[in-house]
Amino acid sequence: LLYRLANIANNNSTAMLLLASAEQDFVLPVQEGVPEDTDDFGEFRMRVSDLVKDVIFLVGSMECFSQLYSTLKEGNPPWEVTEAVLFIMAAIAKSIDPENNPTLTEVLEQVVLLPETVHIAVRYTSIELVGEMSEVIDRNPCMLDPVLNFLMKGLREKPLASVAAKAIHNICSVCRDHMAQHFQGLLNIARSLDSFALSTDAAVGLLKGTALVLARLPLEKIAECLNDLCAVQVMALRKLLTQDSSSGKLSDPTVWLDRLAVIFRHTNPIVENGQTHPCQKVIQEIWPVLSETLNAHQNDNRIVERCCRCLRFAVRCVGKGSASLLQPLVTQMVSVYQVYPHSCFLYLGSILVDEYGMEEGCRQGLLDMLQALCMPTFQLLEQPNGLRNHPDTVDDLFRLVTRFVQRSPVTLLSSTIIVHIIQCAIAATTLDHRDANCSVMKFVRDLIHTGVTNDHEDDFEIRKRLIGQVMEQHGQQLVTQLINTCCFCLPPYTLPDVAEVLWEIMVFDRPTFCRWLETTLKGLPKETAGGALTVTHKQLTDFHKQVTSAEECKQVCWAIREFTRLYR
Repeated sequence: LLYRLANIANNNSTAMLLLASAEQDFVLPVQEGVPEDTDDFGEFRMRVSDLVKDVIFLVGSMECFSQLYSTLKEGNPPWEVTEAVLFIMAAIAKSIDPENNPTLTEVLEQVVLLPETVHIAVRYTSIELVGEMSEVIDRNPCMLDPVLNFLMKGLREKPLASVAAKAIHNICSVCRDHMAQHFQGLLNIARSLDSFALSTDAAVGLLKGTALVLARLPLEKIAECLNDLCAVQVMALRKLLTQDSSSGKLSDPTVWLDRLAVIFRHTNPIVENGQTHPCQKVIQEIWPVLSETLNAHQNDNRIVERCCRCLRFAVRCVGKGSASLLQPLVTQMVSVYQVYPHSCFLYLGSILVDEYGMEEGCRQGLLDMLQALCMPTFQLLEQPNGLRNHPDTVDDLFRLVTRFVQRSPVTLLSSTIIVHIIQCAIAATTLDHRDANCSVMKFVRDLIHTGVTNDHEDDFEIRKRLIGQVMEQHGQQLVTQLINTCCFCLPPYTLPDVAEVLWEIMVFDRPTFCRWLETTLKGLPKETAGGALTVTHKQLTDFHKQVTSAEECKQVCWAIREFTRLYR
């Protein structure tokens, strides 16, 4: 089938016949249960589905869908063939324009009327098809009630529960406004989530769908509904904390933390300037439980990461409405980090800087947080092979300081910690780790760029002067390190990032950069250890000229790429 589908582009009629008869090639083997995605045959079916999605635009999705439907409508095929046809229809459904399409509506109407006596595999794939037709439901809201009734029947049966939950999630994502009237039903499902036989992903998906609909409710209703939606998770966390304190054994709270995180992440109501965020009070009330959970598990990196993720989405949810949490949260972060330097605290710190870094009253407190987090971080990275052994810490540290550069550059540049951060950045440029190296280069680039671009802010001249002081002190060392790391340490895919940094240095002060680059090139080895010539004087001077005369960053990148090949 894969071979045939790959060769149908020039024959649409043949293509439709192949798709219409495709069920003969991958009908389910005789079985009692639902299709399995994890076995070899399930993997093959997924490959077929992906291929159909790729080629359907060549052969006409509506024509194929109609022909597949006709095989069910006009005949009486066995359940194996019925299931296979529905499977292909589910793969095609999203590629069809749902606007004024009576065939799609008819299919949906017939599928939700399937009796519970049909083979369970047919019901399973029918539910998948309904989930893929969420745009049809959005344009035909009269179908919403029968569709939800159909899916609720599946949700109550163990073999069908997870696929039904996924379909409900899809419908909530697409039909948010129409689903608002059904929010109470979604809330009831969320309250009794663990009474259904759901996979972890399916349960989280249901909560995501519920949160998306919650965000479309009137603002005056959101606070109460969010509180109800979070209550089950908060009560479970409280229960775990009580049990742990009495038994002395710590229970894993990640299920509940992940559920709270997905609720906060997707509850994004539209709030006008001056209005109090409806989620603010709820998050303030939940904070003590999250704080206590974080304290109880502070030595467990996995659980601390989940706590920080939950807090990150809570802060993002209400934005500056989380100001009352800023001081206690930062205090706890710094306190735990001194003993257990989990890098996720650095990432959470970057979120706080992003939200509050432009608030005059918060800048000094955030700088104090940065300085407190930097000291144990530097101690960790200064250990033998510290940079190589802790790339996540490098990545998150430079995400944090980059946020400072973006939100409050003068605050950072005027501090005493900036010297140590730049020295750490210069050392970290040699790190052959994609994410960590990218974060380091972005920090240096953005830092210098603040002194290059006059964005008409009042502090531009101050920024330019402070960057000038930084470059006077560290410019030569930085250029030398960058050129050496390009030649001897870093893989080619990092060269565009290095080129951007060198470009910013050159734009800031081209004459001085020319001298720094000349000094650096004079210090490069001209011969290998065995005495063989590596690079000639002409090649060095040509490279210097290409870089210093460049009018675009990409010209610098091309020059570096060609030059570093001499050393590889």
